[in-house]
Amino acid sequence: MHIFEEIKKSTITAVWFVFLTFPIMVIRVNTIHKTIEWRWDNMIMVAVGSFALSFVWRYFMEHRQAPKPEAMGRGVPWIQNARQAIKHPVFFYSAIALLTVFAVIFPFIFSRYQVNIMTTALIYVMLGLGLNIVVGLAGLLDLGYVAFYAVGAYSYALLHLHYGLNFWICLPLGAGLAALFGIILGFPVLRLRGDYLAIVTLGFGEIIRLVLENWNEFSKGPSGIAEIPRPPIPGVELSLSESSVFLYFLVIILTLFTVFVVNRLRNSRIGRAWIALREDEIACQAMGVNKTATKLTAFALGATWAGMAGVIFAAKTTFINPASFTFLESAIILSIVVLGGMGSIVGVIASALILILLPEYLRAFSEYRMLLFGAVLVIMMVFRPQGLVSTVRQTYQFKGLKKDKEVG
Repeated sequence: MHIFEEIKKSTITAVWFVFLTFPIMVIRVNTIHKTIEWRWDNMIMVAVGSFALSFVWRYFMEHRQAPKPEAMGRGVPWIQNARQAIKHPVFFYSAIALLTVFAVIFPFIFSRYQVNIMTTALIYVMLGLGLNIVVGLAGLLDLGYVAFYAVGAYSYALLHLHYGLNFWICLPLGAGLAALFGIILGFPVLRLRGDYLAIVTLGFGEIIRLVLENWNEFSKGPSGIAEIPRPPIPGVELSLSESSVFLYFLVIILTLFTVFVVNRLRNSRIGRAWIALREDEIACQAMGVNKTATKLTAFALGATWAGMAGVIFAAKTTFINPASFTFLESAIILSIVVLGGMGSIVGVIASALILILLPEYLRAFSEYRMLLFGAVLVIMMVFRPQGLVSTVRQTYQFKGLKKDKEVG
Protein backbone atom coordinates (compact mmCIF):
# COMPACT_ATOMS: atom_id res chain seq x y z
CA MET A 1 0.00 0.00 0.00
CA HIS A 2 2.95 2.29 0.77
CA ILE A 3 4.46 1.94 -2.70
CA PHE A 4 1.14 2.76 -4.35
CA GLU A 5 0.86 5.90 -2.21
CA GLU A 6 4.31 7.05 -3.36
CA ILE A 7 3.40 6.35 -7.01
CA LYS A 8 0.23 8.41 -6.57
CA LYS A 9 2.12 11.38 -5.11
CA SER A 10 4.80 11.20 -7.82
CA THR A 11 2.10 11.08 -10.52
CA ILE A 12 0.45 14.20 -9.11
CA THR A 13 3.85 15.92 -9.08
CA ALA A 14 4.46 14.92 -12.72
CA VAL A 15 1.08 16.28 -13.82
CA TRP A 16 1.73 19.52 -11.97
CA PHE A 17 5.14 19.94 -13.62
CA VAL A 18 3.63 19.24 -17.06
CA PHE A 19 1.01 21.92 -16.39
CA LEU A 20 3.62 24.48 -15.30
CA THR A 21 6.05 23.86 -18.17
CA PHE A 22 3.46 23.34 -20.91
CA PRO A 23 3.64 26.90 -22.36
CA ILE A 24 7.45 26.79 -22.47
CA MET A 25 8.30 23.21 -23.34
CA VAL A 26 5.40 22.25 -25.62
CA ILE A 27 4.26 25.38 -27.44
CA ARG A 28 6.64 27.09 -29.85
CA VAL A 29 5.56 30.01 -32.03
CA ASN A 30 7.21 30.12 -35.45
CA THR A 31 7.32 33.85 -36.17
CA ILE A 32 8.57 33.37 -39.72
CA HIS A 33 5.78 31.11 -40.96
CA LYS A 34 3.32 32.41 -38.33
CA THR A 35 2.46 28.92 -37.12
CA ILE A 36 2.37 27.11 -33.80
CA GLU A 37 4.50 24.00 -33.27
CA TRP A 38 3.31 21.42 -30.75
CA ARG A 39 6.26 19.55 -29.19
CA TRP A 40 4.47 16.64 -27.53
CA ASP A 41 7.71 14.68 -27.11
CA ASN A 42 8.93 17.37 -24.69
CA MET A 43 5.77 16.96 -22.62
CA ILE A 44 6.40 13.21 -22.35
CA MET A 45 10.01 13.82 -21.33
CA VAL A 46 8.94 16.29 -18.63
CA ALA A 47 6.28 13.92 -17.31
CA VAL A 48 8.58 10.89 -17.15
CA GLY A 49 11.53 12.87 -15.79
CA SER A 50 9.56 14.64 -13.07
CA PHE A 51 7.86 11.37 -12.04
CA ALA A 52 11.21 9.57 -11.76
CA LEU A 53 12.88 12.44 -9.88
CA SER A 54 9.94 12.79 -7.52
CA PHE A 55 9.91 9.06 -6.76
CA VAL A 56 13.68 8.94 -6.15
CA TRP A 57 13.48 12.15 -4.10
CA ARG A 58 10.83 10.71 -1.81
CA TYR A 59 12.84 7.52 -1.41
CA PHE A 60 15.96 9.37 -0.30
CA MET A 61 14.02 11.77 1.93
CA GLU A 62 12.39 8.83 3.70
CA HIS A 63 15.75 7.20 4.35
CA ARG A 64 17.27 10.53 5.34
CA GLN A 65 14.91 10.87 8.30
CA ALA A 66 16.27 7.76 10.06
CA PRO A 67 19.83 7.05 8.91
CA LYS A 68 21.40 3.81 9.99
CA PRO A 69 24.92 3.67 11.45
CA GLU A 70 26.01 1.42 8.59
CA ALA A 71 24.78 3.98 6.07
CA MET A 72 26.96 6.63 7.66
CA GLY A 73 30.04 4.47 7.27
CA ARG A 74 30.50 3.50 10.95
CA GLY A 75 30.23 -0.19 10.40
CA VAL A 76 31.68 -0.43 6.91
CA PRO A 77 35.41 -1.31 7.05
CA TRP A 78 36.35 -0.05 3.57
CA ILE A 79 34.89 3.40 4.27
CA GLN A 80 36.88 3.64 7.50
CA ASN A 81 40.02 2.57 5.66
CA ALA A 82 39.35 5.18 2.96
CA ARG A 83 39.00 7.93 5.56
CA GLN A 84 42.25 6.90 7.22
CA ALA A 85 44.02 6.84 3.84
CA ILE A 86 42.82 10.35 3.02
CA LYS A 87 44.16 11.67 6.34
CA HIS A 88 47.54 10.03 5.78
CA PRO A 89 50.35 12.54 5.01
CA VAL A 90 51.51 10.54 1.98
CA PHE A 91 48.07 10.80 0.37
CA PHE A 92 47.81 14.50 1.21
CA TYR A 93 51.18 15.48 -0.25
CA SER A 94 50.64 13.24 -3.28
CA ALA A 95 47.32 14.99 -3.97
CA ILE A 96 49.02 18.40 -3.61
CA ALA A 97 51.76 17.33 -6.02
CA LEU A 98 49.25 16.09 -8.62
CA LEU A 99 47.19 19.28 -8.38
CA THR A 100 50.35 21.37 -8.76
CA VAL A 101 51.44 19.48 -11.87
CA PHE A 102 47.94 19.72 -13.36
CA ALA A 103 47.74 23.47 -12.66
CA VAL A 104 51.12 24.07 -14.30
CA ILE A 105 50.44 22.09 -17.48
CA PHE A 106 46.77 23.15 -17.77
CA PRO A 107 47.25 26.20 -20.06
CA PHE A 108 49.57 24.24 -22.36
CA ILE A 109 47.26 21.29 -23.01
CA PHE A 110 43.91 23.08 -23.16
CA SER A 111 42.56 25.85 -25.37
CA ARG A 112 42.59 29.54 -24.54
CA TYR A 113 38.84 29.39 -23.87
CA GLN A 114 39.43 26.77 -21.17
CA VAL A 115 42.20 28.90 -19.67
CA ASN A 116 39.92 31.95 -19.58
CA ILE A 117 37.04 30.20 -17.82
CA MET A 118 39.45 28.62 -15.34
CA THR A 119 40.87 32.09 -14.63
CA THR A 120 37.33 33.35 -14.05
CA ALA A 121 36.65 30.44 -11.68
CA LEU A 122 39.80 31.27 -9.69
CA ILE A 123 38.71 34.91 -9.45
CA TYR A 124 35.44 33.69 -7.91
CA VAL A 125 37.47 31.53 -5.53
CA MET A 126 39.09 34.74 -4.26
CA LEU A 127 35.70 36.43 -4.01
CA GLY A 128 34.22 33.46 -2.18
CA LEU A 129 37.09 33.34 0.33
CA GLY A 130 36.73 37.08 0.91
CA LEU A 131 32.99 36.85 1.54
CA ASN A 132 33.65 33.77 3.67
CA ILE A 133 35.35 36.08 6.18
CA VAL A 134 32.26 38.28 6.47
CA VAL A 135 29.50 35.66 6.22
CA GLY A 136 31.15 32.34 7.08
CA LEU A 137 33.36 33.40 9.98
CA ALA A 138 31.83 36.62 11.35
CA GLY A 139 28.22 35.67 10.54
CA LEU A 140 27.40 39.07 8.94
CA LEU A 141 25.01 38.59 6.03
CA ASP A 142 26.34 40.82 3.24
CA LEU A 143 24.21 41.04 0.08
CA GLY A 144 26.14 43.98 -1.38
CA TYR A 145 29.55 42.35 -1.64
CA VAL A 146 29.67 43.05 -5.37
CA ALA A 147 30.09 46.76 -4.53
CA PHE A 148 33.66 46.15 -3.32
CA TYR A 149 34.29 44.08 -6.44
CA ALA A 150 33.19 47.11 -8.51
CA VAL A 151 35.36 49.46 -6.45
CA GLY A 152 38.45 47.41 -7.27
CA ALA A 153 37.65 47.15 -10.97
CA TYR A 154 36.86 50.85 -11.39
CA SER A 155 39.90 51.83 -9.30
CA TYR A 156 42.20 50.24 -11.85
CA ALA A 157 40.23 51.51 -14.85
CA LEU A 158 39.98 55.12 -13.64
CA LEU A 159 43.52 55.36 -12.25
CA HIS A 160 44.90 54.12 -15.55
CA LEU A 161 42.56 56.34 -17.58
CA HIS A 162 43.32 59.59 -15.74
CA TYR A 163 46.80 59.05 -14.30
CA GLY A 164 48.31 56.29 -16.44
CA LEU A 165 49.03 53.98 -13.50
CA ASN A 166 49.81 50.38 -14.42
CA PHE A 167 48.38 47.12 -13.08
CA TRP A 168 51.03 46.48 -10.42
CA ILE A 169 50.46 49.84 -8.74
CA CYS A 170 46.67 49.63 -8.98
CA LEU A 171 46.45 46.10 -7.50
CA PRO A 172 47.28 47.17 -3.90
CA LEU A 173 45.53 50.52 -4.39
CA GLY A 174 42.32 48.79 -5.51
CA ALA A 175 42.49 46.46 -2.50
CA GLY A 176 43.07 49.41 -0.16
CA LEU A 177 40.22 51.47 -1.59
CA ALA A 178 37.86 48.49 -1.29
CA ALA A 179 38.93 48.02 2.34
CA LEU A 180 38.19 51.74 2.94
CA PHE A 181 34.70 51.29 1.47
CA GLY A 182 34.29 48.22 3.69
CA ILE A 183 34.95 50.36 6.75
CA ILE A 184 32.57 53.04 5.45
CA LEU A 185 29.86 50.38 5.10
CA GLY A 186 30.71 48.86 8.47
CA PHE A 187 30.10 51.97 10.57
CA PRO A 188 26.36 52.42 9.79
CA VAL A 189 25.56 48.73 10.30
CA LEU A 190 27.33 48.13 13.61
CA ARG A 191 24.01 47.84 15.47
CA LEU A 192 22.25 45.78 12.81
CA ARG A 193 22.05 42.03 12.38
CA GLY A 194 20.15 39.42 10.39
CA ASP A 195 17.62 40.62 7.83
CA TYR A 196 18.17 44.31 8.60
CA LEU A 197 21.89 43.96 7.93
CA ALA A 198 21.13 42.16 4.65
CA ILE A 199 18.79 44.96 3.51
CA VAL A 200 21.32 47.71 4.27
CA THR A 201 24.20 45.92 2.52
CA LEU A 202 21.94 45.21 -0.46
CA GLY A 203 21.12 48.91 -0.65
CA PHE A 204 24.81 49.81 -0.45
CA GLY A 205 25.59 47.55 -3.41
CA GLU A 206 22.81 49.09 -5.47
CA ILE A 207 23.93 52.63 -4.57
CA ILE A 208 27.43 51.95 -5.86
CA ARG A 209 26.07 50.47 -9.10
CA LEU A 210 23.64 53.34 -9.70
CA VAL A 211 26.34 55.94 -9.03
CA LEU A 212 28.63 54.26 -11.56
CA GLU A 213 25.80 54.03 -14.08
CA ASN A 214 24.61 57.65 -13.84
CA TRP A 215 27.77 59.66 -13.10
CA ASN A 216 28.95 59.94 -16.69
CA GLU A 217 31.71 62.47 -16.00
CA PHE A 218 33.29 60.16 -13.44
CA SER A 219 32.73 56.59 -14.60
CA LYS A 220 31.68 57.01 -18.27
CA GLY A 221 28.19 55.78 -17.32
CA PRO A 222 26.62 52.78 -19.06
CA SER A 223 29.17 53.01 -21.88
CA GLY A 224 31.86 51.76 -19.51
CA ILE A 225 35.62 52.03 -19.80
CA ALA A 226 37.47 50.17 -22.56
CA GLU A 227 41.10 49.47 -23.48
CA ILE A 228 42.13 48.56 -19.95
CA PRO A 229 45.63 47.05 -20.24
CA ARG A 230 46.42 43.51 -19.20
CA PRO A 231 49.08 42.83 -16.53
CA PRO A 232 52.43 43.62 -18.14
CA ILE A 233 55.85 42.05 -17.65
CA PRO A 234 58.47 44.83 -17.69
CA GLY A 235 60.59 44.60 -20.80
CA VAL A 236 58.61 41.72 -22.34
CA GLU A 237 56.06 42.06 -25.13
CA LEU A 238 53.25 39.52 -24.68
CA SER A 239 50.78 38.31 -27.27
CA LEU A 240 47.10 37.85 -26.45
CA SER A 241 47.55 34.13 -25.82
CA GLU A 242 50.65 34.66 -23.68
CA SER A 243 48.86 37.35 -21.67
CA SER A 244 46.03 34.89 -20.90
CA VAL A 245 48.53 32.28 -19.69
CA PHE A 246 50.42 34.84 -17.60
CA LEU A 247 47.18 36.10 -16.04
CA TYR A 248 46.19 32.50 -15.28
CA PHE A 249 49.41 31.87 -13.33
CA LEU A 250 49.11 35.26 -11.62
CA VAL A 251 45.59 34.44 -10.42
CA ILE A 252 46.80 31.05 -9.14
CA ILE A 253 49.51 32.77 -7.09
CA LEU A 254 47.02 35.30 -5.70
CA THR A 255 44.53 32.54 -4.92
CA LEU A 256 47.17 30.58 -2.98
CA PHE A 257 48.09 33.80 -1.16
CA THR A 258 44.40 34.32 -0.33
CA VAL A 259 44.05 30.77 0.99
CA PHE A 260 47.17 31.19 3.16
CA VAL A 261 46.07 34.53 4.63
CA VAL A 262 42.44 33.48 5.23
CA ASN A 263 43.58 30.25 6.89
CA ARG A 264 45.96 32.16 9.17
CA LEU A 265 43.24 34.69 9.97
CA ARG A 266 40.76 31.94 10.84
CA ASN A 267 43.17 30.39 13.35
CA SER A 268 44.28 33.72 14.79
CA ARG A 269 42.90 35.74 17.69
CA ILE A 270 40.74 37.89 15.41
CA GLY A 271 39.46 34.73 13.68
CA ARG A 272 38.31 33.27 16.98
CA ALA A 273 36.65 36.62 17.76
CA TRP A 274 34.78 36.43 14.43
CA ILE A 275 33.56 32.92 15.21
CA ALA A 276 32.49 33.98 18.70
CA LEU A 277 30.63 36.93 17.18
CA ARG A 278 28.87 34.59 14.77
CA GLU A 279 27.81 32.15 17.49
CA ASP A 280 26.56 34.61 20.13
CA GLU A 281 27.07 38.36 19.85
CA ILE A 282 26.01 39.13 23.43
CA ALA A 283 28.26 36.46 24.95
CA CYS A 284 31.09 37.64 22.73
CA GLN A 285 30.77 41.19 24.03
CA ALA A 286 30.45 39.95 27.60
CA MET A 287 33.79 38.15 27.27
CA GLY A 288 35.50 41.45 26.50
CA VAL A 289 35.70 41.22 22.71
CA ASN A 290 35.53 44.62 21.02
CA LYS A 291 32.46 44.14 18.85
CA THR A 292 32.99 47.33 16.85
CA ALA A 293 36.59 46.56 15.91
CA THR A 294 35.73 42.93 15.15
CA LYS A 295 32.93 43.81 12.73
CA LEU A 296 34.91 46.56 11.02
CA THR A 297 37.90 44.26 10.60
CA ALA A 298 35.68 41.60 9.02
CA PHE A 299 34.16 44.07 6.55
CA ALA A 300 37.53 45.64 5.71
CA LEU A 301 39.44 42.37 5.18
CA GLY A 302 36.57 40.77 3.27
CA ALA A 303 36.37 43.82 0.99
CA THR A 304 40.15 43.75 0.43
CA TRP A 305 39.98 40.50 -1.51
CA ALA A 306 36.97 41.71 -3.49
CA GLY A 307 38.92 44.82 -4.52
CA MET A 308 41.91 42.73 -5.55
CA ALA A 309 39.66 40.41 -7.57
CA GLY A 310 38.03 43.46 -9.19
CA VAL A 311 41.40 44.74 -10.42
CA ILE A 312 42.17 41.33 -11.93
CA PHE A 313 38.71 41.17 -13.52
CA ALA A 314 39.22 44.56 -15.18
CA ALA A 315 42.64 43.47 -16.47
CA LYS A 316 41.21 40.20 -17.79
CA THR A 317 38.22 41.61 -19.67
CA THR A 318 39.92 44.94 -20.64
CA PHE A 319 36.41 46.49 -20.48
CA ILE A 320 34.05 47.14 -17.59
CA ASN A 321 30.65 48.76 -17.16
CA PRO A 322 28.08 48.81 -14.32
CA ALA A 323 26.18 45.86 -15.86
CA SER A 324 28.99 43.56 -14.67
CA PHE A 325 28.28 44.34 -11.00
CA THR A 326 24.60 43.58 -10.43
CA PHE A 327 22.95 41.91 -7.44
CA LEU A 328 23.15 38.57 -9.30
CA GLU A 329 26.93 38.60 -8.81
CA SER A 330 26.49 39.03 -5.04
CA ALA A 331 23.98 36.16 -5.06
CA ILE A 332 26.41 33.89 -6.91
CA ILE A 333 29.26 34.68 -4.51
CA LEU A 334 26.97 34.11 -1.51
CA SER A 335 25.85 30.80 -3.06
CA ILE A 336 29.51 29.78 -3.30
CA VAL A 337 29.98 30.37 0.44
CA VAL A 338 26.74 28.62 1.47
CA LEU A 339 27.20 25.67 -0.87
CA GLY A 340 30.83 25.18 0.13
CA GLY A 341 30.14 25.33 3.86
CA MET A 342 30.14 28.34 6.18
CA GLY A 343 33.74 29.02 7.20
CA SER A 344 35.23 26.18 5.15
CA ILE A 345 38.13 27.12 2.87
CA VAL A 346 38.25 23.83 0.96
CA GLY A 347 34.48 23.88 0.54
CA VAL A 348 34.47 27.41 -0.87
CA ILE A 349 37.17 26.48 -3.39
CA ALA A 350 35.27 23.39 -4.51
CA SER A 351 31.90 25.16 -4.75
CA ALA A 352 33.40 28.10 -6.68
CA LEU A 353 34.84 25.72 -9.27
CA ILE A 354 31.51 23.86 -9.49
CA LEU A 355 29.23 26.90 -9.72
CA ILE A 356 31.38 28.74 -12.27
CA LEU A 357 32.56 25.86 -14.43
CA LEU A 358 29.33 23.82 -14.41
CA PRO A 359 27.21 26.32 -16.41
CA GLU A 360 30.02 26.63 -18.96
CA TYR A 361 30.35 22.89 -19.49
CA LEU A 362 26.56 22.48 -19.61
CA ARG A 363 26.26 24.73 -22.65
CA ALA A 364 25.66 21.57 -24.70
CA PHE A 365 22.25 21.39 -23.00
CA SER A 366 21.47 24.90 -24.28
CA GLU A 367 18.20 26.15 -22.74
CA TYR A 368 18.09 23.38 -20.13
CA ARG A 369 21.48 24.08 -18.55
CA MET A 370 20.20 26.62 -16.00
CA LEU A 371 17.42 24.18 -15.05
CA LEU A 372 20.03 21.50 -14.37
CA PHE A 373 22.17 24.05 -12.56
CA GLY A 374 19.30 25.01 -10.26
CA ALA A 375 18.42 21.37 -9.65
CA VAL A 376 21.98 20.68 -8.46
CA LEU A 377 21.74 23.56 -5.97
CA VAL A 378 18.35 22.42 -4.64
CA ILE A 379 19.53 18.81 -4.22
CA MET A 380 22.64 19.99 -2.39
CA MET A 381 20.69 22.17 0.01
CA VAL A 382 18.26 19.35 0.82
CA PHE A 383 20.72 16.50 1.27
CA ARG A 384 23.77 18.47 2.37
CA PRO A 385 22.56 21.67 4.08
CA GLN A 386 25.87 22.13 5.92
CA GLY A 387 27.69 22.49 2.60
CA LEU A 388 30.16 20.39 0.66
CA VAL A 389 32.74 20.52 3.44
CA SER A 390 31.33 21.21 6.88
CA THR A 391 33.64 22.85 9.39
CA VAL A 392 34.58 20.91 12.51
CA ARG A 393 34.24 22.86 15.73
CA GLN A 394 37.67 23.24 17.32
CA THR A 395 38.03 22.08 20.89
CA TYR A 396 40.79 22.95 23.34
CA GLN A 397 41.84 20.70 26.21
CA PHE A 398 43.74 21.95 29.25
CA LYS A 399 46.32 19.39 30.39
CA GLY A 400 48.42 21.46 32.78
CA LEU A 401 46.37 20.69 35.89
CA LYS A 402 47.11 16.95 35.72
CA LYS A 403 50.86 17.60 35.53
CA ASP A 404 50.67 19.97 38.51
CA LYS A 405 48.95 17.27 40.60
CA GLU A 406 51.64 14.72 39.66
CA VAL A 407 54.37 17.15 40.69
CA GLY A 408 52.57 17.92 43.95
